[in-house]
Amino acid sequence: MWKKSELREAPAPLEGPVVGTITGGTIIWFVLFLGQLPFYGWFADRGHAWWVWTCLAGGGLGLLGIWYVRRRDAAIKRDAAAKRAATTTDAH
Repeated sequence: MWKKSELREAPAPLEGPVVGTITGGTIIWFVLFLGQLPFYGWFADRGHAWWVWTCLAGGGLGLLGIWYVRRRDAAIKRDAAAKRAATTTDAH
């Protein structure tokens, strides 16, 4: 059990190029789907057709992820601009 004296404040979350990372991952999923599509018969004969559809699902979910992180990034920027504007008007 943790003692109160041993508890530490959580570190700040790491921020990075989230939109680029999600976009890159989505592109990789679609490339994998398109690369496997010509061999669909081979995958289906061996019971691995789900590999092809998993890549398509990953690409589709990636598109949803791109939409989400772009909106999130825009909201973060709007919030930062509003805070800057509020501190600028308070200073005058």
